Amino acid sequence: MIRLAQPDIGAAEREAVLAVLASGQLAGGPVTRKLEETFAREVAGTREAVAVASGTAALHLALLAHGVGPGDEVITTPFTFQATANMVLAVGARPVFVDVGEDGNIDPALVEAAITPRTKALLPVHLYGRLCDMAALSAVAESHGLVIIEDAAQAHGASLGGPLTGSGRSRRAGSFGTGCFSLYATKNVTAGEGGLISTDDAELAERLRRLRSHGEAERYESVELGYNYRLTDVAAAIALAQLARLPELTERRRHNAEYLSAQLRGVILPPAPAEREGHVWHLYTVRVAEGRDELRAWLRERGIEAGVYYPKTLPAQPLYRKLGYDEAAFPVARRLAREVLSLPVHPLLGEADLDRIVEAVNAWAESRRLSGAKRR
Repeated sequence: MIRLAQPDIGAAEREAVLAVLASGQLAGGPVTRKLEETFAREVAGTREAVAVASGTAALHLALLAHGVGPGDEVITTPFTFQATANMVLAVGARPVFVDVGEDGNIDPALVEAAITPRTKALLPVHLYGRLCDMAALSAVAESHGLVIIEDAAQAHGASLGGPLTGSGRSRRAGSFGTGCFSLYATKNVTAGEGGLISTDDAELAERLRRLRSHGEAERYESVELGYNYRLTDVAAAIALAQLARLPELTERRRHNAEYLSAQLRGVILPPAPAEREGHVWHLYTVRVAEGRDELRAWLRERGIEAGVYYPKTLPAQPLYRKLGYDEAAFPVARRLAREVLSLPVHPLLGEADLDRIVEAVNAWAESRRLSGAKRR
């Protein structure tokens, strides 16, 4: 089976974990601090990064640290994993959904009309590893005095010009506001589980560190309500080893995505072109106007795993329906939920794997064309 996602764990990651185990310092130690420093410098391009237990924890703490709470509204996308909006609910605020564009990212042209006196923050999601239009969103946020919290769980190293380790610090995912990254097993950088929050604000970073450890300013002295959202040094060791390989792993993803886009044909609509540095291809997501689920089953029968991200918009989820949201208000997101299909693009794919994927998808497209011709 060609897996949709497969972590690339090698000798470097194993050796790093063994070194932490041998040290006896399994949590809150130097490896976590080194991860924070390295991630801030080499990935987010920010002054600070704070390691936490998950991407969801990153979103939760970022909202809390910015003072988002009851009575506030946060503008976000209806087309994402539920953790994005769930954490808005978790702090007592209200998610305000704005429809997406054809690339699946929030449509900046619709944001202004959704702003009210209660709006406190914009929470865009860099879906599939492609940056939102952050120039437009930043301009809206600045004109209305809004906080930007980026859900960059799928966008490690994505930028709007310039290579991963080059100049242009303010142009990377996680640097336009407060960035929230995931280190879950399927992400472009993994620790099995974990997260990071990026920021240029030293005071905000200090508060985030308190909030991740029961609000402690000093050991056993809580100054505010916090949580146990700490990352272990074992997980940090895996992530550090992954970071050292991130440029290489990202280049493989880009190569694989370019190959698929060049070879797929028929009724499949490949992802829209993007600036090469602007997309890190966490997922390679095509559009299938008719027969999406049929194609997914066809691929599985041929030993190829594909996934749907996401089969429902958030307003269509039972939780949000009960809260009074109406999915009909978001027609583009609703259509994408019917059409999107993610194909394998991960770094462990070989040329033979890519050829199998292309041949299977194109064969299905041809069978659809022929069956349509017969019906006519």
